[in-house]
Formats: sequence, structure tokens, C-alpha cells
Amino acid sequence: MSFKTPDLCDANEARLGKTLQVVAPMFQRYGGRTRFSGQIVTLKIFEDNTRVREVLGEPGQGKVLVIDGGGSLRCALVGDQLAILAQNNGWEGIVVYGCIRDSGDINQLDIGVRALNTHPQKSVKRGVGERNLAVTFGGVTFNPGAWLYADEDGILLADTPLT
Repeated sequence: MSFKTPDLCDANEARLGKTLQVVAPMFQRYGGRTRFSGQIVTLKIFEDNTRVREVLGEPGQGKVLVIDGGGSLRCALVGDQLAILAQNNGWEGIVVYGCIRDSGDINQLDIGVRALNTHPQKSVKRGVGERNLAVTFGGVTFNPGAWLYADEDGILLADTPLT
């Protein structure tokens, strides 16, 4: 992957704030990939990661899972087992508006992960959550089917592919 988010911003300056959005710098970097991009799949959940396992169990080539966990810092929504599942199914990356756990193990995997922080406690399992709806956090709205670009400098959203 050979993009840089600053270069994408510069090359698409006229689109900034319109069809190109910059996510607020609120996420920590995890996973072995510092740079990833793909078409967005969304989940809206709260302290229950049952649906995360379902989605990451599907083929994910060219896709990034965006999890709106309500910004909860009370448990982890992704751990090493789910990150391995995502890697094995070809997902490009995961963005979690919440916490992850097993960060040391996740950092050894070939997947990009962004999360607010880490937490050692696992989530509950009630099977509650919604898939493929627009979710808003970090000053932007993540629309299913839009494109996400993440690297060392930040996260961009675009309505069409930039690379």
C-alpha cells in the first residue's frame, strides 16, 4: 500500500470537508499494519462483541470494519482471537470507537487496528447490535460502502476511492 494521508489531503484539497473528511486524532495505533485502506462495513454495538465475531468471520478482502462501540472504556470489543479471525479472512483493518485487548499479540498480526485504548476485560455476549448503518464519531460520519484510509498521520474518509 503506497498512499500517505497527507498526500491524499493535498491532492484532494477541493474535496476536504465535503466528500473527503478527516477523522479527529483520537485513536491509538495497533496491529502490524501501520497503513491500511478499504471499503467501510459498519457495526453499532455497546459492550457486546457478538456481532463483531459474525462480521469478521466473513471474507473481508478490500474492507475495513468500523465499530461504533459508543466510546465505552469499560471493556474490550476486539481481542487477539477476533484480530486473528479478521487477518485470516483478509480484512484490511478495524477501527474501534472503544477498546481492544491483547494489544501485544495484535501488534504481531498483519492487520491494521485503531482503537481509543486498551482494556483487559472482555465484553458481554448478548448478540445485540446493528450492521451497515451510518455511524458518527470523531467529527465525521462513517457510511457503509465509503472508503477509509489510515496511516501514521491519521484517518481519512472518502465517498469514492482515492488510490
